[in-house]
Formats: sequence, structure tokens, C-alpha cells
Amino acid sequence: MQGLGVAGLAMGLNLPHMLSARAAEPVTLRWWSPQASPDQLKMYQAQIATFEAAHPGIKIAFEPTSDEGYPAQFAAAFASKQLPNIVTHLPSFAAQNYYGQGLLEPMDDVIKAIGEDKYFPGANDVYKTADGHYCGTAIGNTAADMLWLRKDLMQKAGIGKAPATWDELRTACQKMQGDGIYGAPLPYGLNSMTSLIFIGFIHRAGGQIFSPDLAVAIDSQPTYDALDFYKSMRDFCPPGATNYSWGESLTAFVSGATATGIYAGRVLANVNKQNPGIADSVTCATYPTISASVPSWTFNDFPSVFIPKGPANVAETKAFAAFLFEPAGYIPQLLAAPGHILPVLKTIAADPAYLADPIIKKYTAEVTLMANAAAGGNNLGYETAKHKPNLKANEIIASNVIAELVQRVVLNGEEPKATVGDIAKKLDGLMKA
Repeated sequence: MQGLGVAGLAMGLNLPHMLSARAAEPVTLRWWSPQASPDQLKMYQAQIATFEAAHPGIKIAFEPTSDEGYPAQFAAAFASKQLPNIVTHLPSFAAQNYYGQGLLEPMDDVIKAIGEDKYFPGANDVYKTADGHYCGTAIGNTAADMLWLRKDLMQKAGIGKAPATWDELRTACQKMQGDGIYGAPLPYGLNSMTSLIFIGFIHRAGGQIFSPDLAVAIDSQPTYDALDFYKSMRDFCPPGATNYSWGESLTAFVSGATATGIYAGRVLANVNKQNPGIADSVTCATYPTISASVPSWTFNDFPSVFIPKGPANVAETKAFAAFLFEPAGYIPQLLAAPGHILPVLKTIAADPAYLADPIIKKYTAEVTLMANAAAGGNNLGYETAKHKPNLKANEIIASNVIAELVQRVVLNGEEPKATVGDIAKKLDGLMKA
């Protein structure tokens, strides 16, 4: 049945003759992704084996990349013309950036082969380009900055409900901190997590990094409010948070070292495997805002699939890209980390095979909340529905300039007004470069 699925997708792309003709000539397609935990690798290899069995002349070579280091890896790959054929799980703004430089193939025919009507409404809007094409397609959604909570610690501290404002969160962390447990694992390192997470805090204070027409707008009261709050939370974070990135922040909550967490749904699988004693107490909420009058803002990097321009065998690559969404392979791929990468296809979200997973069943409310939050989520390339796509988002995150702001004001004690002004100039320079 898997083989028939591949053939069907190939026919949808008018590729069957090319694929069968290629069978006599060995073809290797390189697949890059930063999502490469052991469980995910196992599922990728199963998808690869099925595709290769249907097309003996095609081999897929999976090569893990880095969440932090991919901009440099891609710069080197484009410069040397040693490019992968297909890339998955990078943020949508990376796809927009590379497409804007003429470095990616349009993905319109892949989306059609998968079935446009199968996607949740608007799932691919963030990939629309100025020339009327799609620079990529969504392989999943993430609600990357959910507030994770321990119900047992909340009960012990007399906290009756999830914090909804920053004051409530700070008070909750203060009450739950103690006996070797810290309140939160916020990142303060000079890295992409600190930049991406702090962008969310600026929005949750009612601010923005850029105006809808992409003028620098970071020098505003909400930024100062976000810096004040972030500084006040340092006392509730472990000493090592000065260097925290994604892995350290995740581990701090999963291990029980912190009472709250800030991460996507990988928390659920990791807690059940690594610290099952707290599994029945774990839940999540959207991250609090400065006040009830400011709406929530969820960071969704819109994990993508895109195809670099340059490598040969584009037809075979597009067939493989569409094949990644076949239910028999896509569902196990999602369930390698249940609740972390959420389905973008309505047909998958309603599939009994997906819904039967023990983690999805146990945490139905949490998974539903994450799915809803992610569906309305944003990122620096797509700050709000009113914003133009920011094709410089990739360079801005790679520059660590937002994380620099956090370190200079929060850790080094520099004067906020002058520092924000300096960062605003750096952002303006990056936008004009």
C-alpha cells in the first residue's frame, strides 16, 4: 500500500516515466533536518526504506543539521554548491529568506500532489511569495513557547489555576521555588532560543519588533516592560540559564529541576520516558501576557519542507517530498515525538491511527490547546496577520541581536534606553544589508 501511495503521488506530479527511467541509474537524494532525535530517526529510516523499495534506483541519505547552526551550514552549502536535495523542519522564515534570494524551487506542484484540500485552512499562507508561488510547505505546526506546569507543585503552593498574567506567573514561580526546584527555565544565552523567546515576550507586552510595513519598532514601552519582567524572572531560573538554549531549557523542566517550562509538546513524550513520576501532573497553558488586555502570542516556527535550487533530480525530490505526507509514514513521524510537531493535514489529525497514540489520548486537552495556539501562531517572519513577510528574519535570528539585547540589559545591567536604541540601529542595518 505504501508503494501504491508513492506511485499515486508520482503520477500527480507527472513523474512516473522519469522515475522508472531513473531506476537503472543510481540516484542519491540528500535530506537535511534539525529534527533528529533517536525516535524520529527511526521513523525517517522507515519512510526512506519504503520509498527506496518502491524505487530501487533512488537512495535517500538523511543528514541531521542544527537548530542553532543551520544558517552557517546553509551559507557554506550554497557557496560550495554542495546542497541537499530536500530540507525539512526549518522555520518558515528560512524558506522565505532563501526563496527571496532565488535559491529555492517553487513548491506549488508538491502541495497540489499532497492535496490542497487536506491542509488546515491557511496552513500554507506563511509560504506565499511575492511572485505568486509557494516557497515551501508546512510539514507540521509547533506551539514552541507554551507554559508548562506541574499540577502537584501548584496544589502544594496553593495555586488554583494557571497564571494568566506576568504578575501571576512571577508570584507562582516564587511560591513553587524551593527544595532544589527553581521557578522557570527561561533562556538568557546568546543564541536563537533567547532571541525567539524574547520576541514573544515583547509581543506579550503589546509590542512588536517591526511595524507592519517592516520599519524597526522595537524602541517602545512594551520592549522596556518585557526587559523589566525578564530581568525579574532571573532570580527564579537556575544559575546555568545564562547559557540555556532549547535542550537545556527542556531538560530543566522534564528532569523536575523547574516548576514551570517553556517549550513545545516534546515535553510530553520526554516526561513520560525520562521522569514518569511527574507525568500525571504535567499540563500546559498559553504563556501569560503583561495584562488581561493584551492577547496571547504563540511562537510557531511553521516547520517547513523546501527544495533548494541547483541539485539535480528535482522531479525525484518532489516525489519524495510529497511522499513524506503519506499517512503510513507521516503519522509515525509525528508520533515519534507525540504532541511536538502537530499535523497540518486535517485528514491526519482525524485519523484513528494518530488519535490512538497513548500520549495523544492521555493529554487530549493539552494537544488540542497546542494545536489551536499554533494555528494562530506567529514568528519574526510573520509577526502578525497585518505584517508583510519579513525576508530578513533569518539573518536577524542568526545574528543573535535580540539575545544580545537580553544579555546586555538583563545580565550586564546596561542602561535600557541606550541599549535598545543601539539594537534598533543594528536591526535597521540588518534590514538594509
